[in-house]
Amino acid sequence: MMVDPTLAEMGKNLNEAMKILEDGRNASDPDADRRQFSRSSIPGPLQGDGQDVASILQLVQNLMHEDEEEDKPSHRRMQNVGEQGHMALLGHSLAAYISVLDRERLRKLITRIASDTTLWLCRLFRYESGSAYYHEDDREGLLKVCRLVLNTRYEDYSTEGYTVLNSRQPVIYQSATCRPGLGQHLCSQLGLPLSSLCTVPCNTMFGSQHQMDIALLDKLIREDVETGKLPLLLIANAGTPGAGHTDKLGRLKELCEQYGMWLHIEGVNLATLALWEVSSPVMAATRSDSMTLTLGPWLGLPAVPAVTLYRHEDPALSLAAGLTSSQPVEKLRALPLWLSLQYLGQDGIVEKIRHAVELVSTLESSGGSVEGYFAGEREVLDSLNRWLCERLAQLVPASGVDIVELEDEGTCVRFTPLMTAAALGTQRCDVDLLVERLIELVPVLNCTLRLRLDFREEVYRHSALSYIEDLNWPGLGAVRKLEVEKINSELLVKLGELDADLIFSTGLEFGPEKDCIFIGMATEDLDVAELVDTIAALGRDIEENGRLLENMTEVVRKGIQEAELQLQKDNQDKLMEEGVLRQIPLVGSVLNWFSPFQSTVKGRTFNLAAGSLDSTEPTYSMKAQTGGLASPETPTSSAKRLPGQRLFRREGAGGSDSHSETSSVGQAEDFSRERFPQPTPPSPVPDEAVSVVPESPETPQVPAEPEPTQENGEVGTQEEERQPDGQDAPVEETGR
Repeated sequence: MMVDPTLAEMGKNLNEAMKILEDGRNASDPDADRRQFSRSSIPGPLQGDGQDVASILQLVQNLMHEDEEEDKPSHRRMQNVGEQGHMALLGHSLAAYISVLDRERLRKLITRIASDTTLWLCRLFRYESGSAYYHEDDREGLLKVCRLVLNTRYEDYSTEGYTVLNSRQPVIYQSATCRPGLGQHLCSQLGLPLSSLCTVPCNTMFGSQHQMDIALLDKLIREDVETGKLPLLLIANAGTPGAGHTDKLGRLKELCEQYGMWLHIEGVNLATLALWEVSSPVMAATRSDSMTLTLGPWLGLPAVPAVTLYRHEDPALSLAAGLTSSQPVEKLRALPLWLSLQYLGQDGIVEKIRHAVELVSTLESSGGSVEGYFAGEREVLDSLNRWLCERLAQLVPASGVDIVELEDEGTCVRFTPLMTAAALGTQRCDVDLLVERLIELVPVLNCTLRLRLDFREEVYRHSALSYIEDLNWPGLGAVRKLEVEKINSELLVKLGELDADLIFSTGLEFGPEKDCIFIGMATEDLDVAELVDTIAALGRDIEENGRLLENMTEVVRKGIQEAELQLQKDNQDKLMEEGVLRQIPLVGSVLNWFSPFQSTVKGRTFNLAAGSLDSTEPTYSMKAQTGGLASPETPTSSAKRLPGQRLFRREGAGGSDSHSETSSVGQAEDFSRERFPQPTPPSPVPDEAVSVVPESPETPQVPAEPEPTQENGEVGTQEEERQPDGQDAPVEETGR
């Protein structure tokens, strides 16, 4: 078999490029080049002699990952680009290569590629006698279809343009659950006024609340016909973007035939047309005039175009609408799909879609709901659901969950494996893990929602605290210290140092409330009263310390002035006591040698905490007793808790930290022994023999007889030496 050397080299280069982009980060120092490149976002000049392929690919890799933090794990969803993905990428390279062939060979090749791909898709999705339009923007196919319908319903549209629309204004109907902005985009591109767009509400009395109200649609069409308007096209859903519901397509097709309208269908459920068994509501989509397929996310194929299948008998009108092109290069858009469909085969395509459908049924059998909806606080539930989605996306990134905003339900967590499973490689174990995380997190949401009211009431009990109402905060609530706002940042640091399961932060990055302390999600055993009391106590301590520092300048200034006056007085007293002769240098030394003089003037020490002058006499007199003693360790509240027990936990509450009264005492004793080990004496010492050294230097306990000596810098050593034989000296035996 002959092999084109250019094609072989292209496939080899693609494999090498994918290895560099996918596996290059596992090198010995994968971040070195990225850090060097990220130093400046300004592009450098082009090199005169150019660069090799490896260097350029390395630059691309750096650009792809330059915004990732070095020491922070990434939870971003990375598409699983398998071999079928490589085929799709190869299609883009082949399209560039094929475009340089001579015109005749190019025409034959693109005709074969387009006809094969269209035939395969029409058979695969049960759309007989259809044509295909391949487009990058998934809205482009519907836009071309609208142009086709305009050319069909208005005979002079191709020559007269928008002026022919004045006779009868066209109307496009869409469901209220269609993609946001879709109708506005169509009107903008077609040059139609927004009055040509009619949004049909969903059911309110009967049927699903996410399906188009057919009775109301019929009424709207009749009213438009009576006012001289032309019903042009109806956009229906086979899987709404938000909740995945399918409209009653069979009934809508009958209504469109009644009024001569074009029926276009789009939605993720169209993928199930490829399965052996298809539900009847989705099967009705095969009778539509056109439908848009997004094969890329369904099959996990990167950079493949979307496809709009349509039925129309006039090729000239299709050409005028842009659904077909005379340019051969534009027909090469189907090449990536042509390669990927052959690689997967019908069985592989069906298996991918079937696997995604089974993942949906797995999740429908489990899950949870957030209870306790409060009137007027829908924003609170929306913020909690956003937090839930973020946590699930971090904990189970392969699940592909995301946020969706629904009109009636508000913010919801969406799981659409038909759009994500093939790209992310979602498996049954990922769905099981998602269910487990839901079971863990939903009770946290319920507890937080219930304790928000308790937290607000507890904050109101403290006059120094202010409760901040922020409905967009997904947590227990927010609080601010009154009067002294600058201490809130220091209070936040203190709270963050506590041994607690709660998360304290400054809130949302772009939130309206600033200089506040936001408390995160709460569990059932949270003691809200203790939490608020601790916040108030810490804030009070920080405020008092701040006032002390503010007053310290004045205290020190007055103390220095008093010290200067006292020193002047002491100098005058010393001069009066010693006399003038002792102040003369030579004479004073001789006089002091013959007749030493003991001055009554005492030393002074300045106490910064009290702002006063104190005598140094107690310090010198008790130096021997206080010099070798260290201040005892101040017990902390954490030492009184059980091992592993956190702050703000209610006693007796359910959870892993709850213990019985008996076990709590035993574990607390063991914990204290581990933290403060006791020395083991060689022989037991009676309790009466244990001597206690006084902690306060102002009230020393000195025995009357015999008199203590300070020769060795110790007190009471002579008394210990005179003890009778046979009596233990407790201090010596304990290793003093």
